[in-house]
Amino acid sequence: MEFEDLADELAGRGIDVERALEEMGRLEVETPSWGYGPSGTRFKVFHWPGQAHTLDQKLADAAEVHRLTGIAPAMAIHIPWDACSDWAGLAERARHLGLRIGAVNPNLFQDDAYRLGSLCHPDPSIRRRALDHVMECVTIARQVGSVAISLWLPDGTNYPGQDDFRIRRRRLEEALAAVYAELPAGMRLLLEYKPFEPAFYHTDLADWGMALSLCRQLGPRAQVLVDLGHHAHGTNIEQLVAFLLDEGRLGGFHFNARRYGDDDLIVGSANPLELFLILAELRWATEDQDLEPGARAVCYMIDQSHNIEPKVEAMVLSLVNLQAAHARAWLIDRPRLAAAQAAGDVLGAHRLLMSAFEADVRPLLAEFRRRRGLPLDPVAELRRSGYQERSAAERGTLRVPGAGYPAT
Repeated sequence: MEFEDLADELAGRGIDVERALEEMGRLEVETPSWGYGPSGTRFKVFHWPGQAHTLDQKLADAAEVHRLTGIAPAMAIHIPWDACSDWAGLAERARHLGLRIGAVNPNLFQDDAYRLGSLCHPDPSIRRRALDHVMECVTIARQVGSVAISLWLPDGTNYPGQDDFRIRRRRLEEALAAVYAELPAGMRLLLEYKPFEPAFYHTDLADWGMALSLCRQLGPRAQVLVDLGHHAHGTNIEQLVAFLLDEGRLGGFHFNARRYGDDDLIVGSANPLELFLILAELRWATEDQDLEPGARAVCYMIDQSHNIEPKVEAMVLSLVNLQAAHARAWLIDRPRLAAAQAAGDVLGAHRLLMSAFEADVRPLLAEFRRRRGLPLDPVAELRRSGYQERSAAERGTLRVPGAGYPAT
């Protein structure tokens, strides 16, 4: 189907195609520095020729992804994986490439001192060490112009009786209050949760309700970060997204896909319907004027472990899938959907929603890219361009010892 045919068909259903194209142009997604380097599972890191092993190489890869997709103008960084002696210089090099530095992610899970936790550790000196690191990340965020600290807390216990649940919570409250007090105006603290791993008996920040409770205690610039892989099976993520939006506490996403646990696969690859439904809830938030502007300022990020895939191509495909789901969300005939819902037309409402999910949005995506001078098929263009082959020739393959996340 050509774009004009699709536009005529949608116009006949009362859907404004130009509005959909306009909203597609507003979509921005951060890509993660760690997605370009040597990362993988707990069992083995499979090294790719040309994978980035310096911060500047990560920036170059992120810039190539943005060139191909037009929707990824920021790169998130992880400290100390992305240690740098000149943060202002890093920000300037990013600007030169058409990028900015996105969320700053503290690392509280790779130091030997954190065997029993970080901000919740029984030893006050270890807690101080962890807090100092997060404070350092706030300083770095100031220097690079970032507006978000994205904090995943891996703390927990492996055995009943190992530590006291409530005392650990108070330790965490105290530490987060200290971090929040240091945030400059305009910077947000995004709290990420996870039900398990690396702690297997209990996790100190195990679900969105715990994260929301802490955010409410801290203040309006503390918000919840939702990672699509960090939920028990059967969790209705789109419902909790709607709830957090209504609370004004949805700060950001880590987009990925999972089959069993926190697999960190390419977003849209395992459950594209769930992704579409989540983006539909986010669409309502942009339209509903009863929500505060801050409630609609959600930071979209990719968080994936590209272990058996080419790094840059995997990132491009992730963004292509996310963009397609976002486009479908803007093809929902909302007035008719609302009318069906009000009338109690259960299957009529369901069919209206599914008609948008099943829509072939390729002509719409092609028109969006044509108007912006972007490649019509970003993945094919990447393969045609020879970028990955040139990177392999210039960078070679750096092997990092051990498994899992990058060595520090």
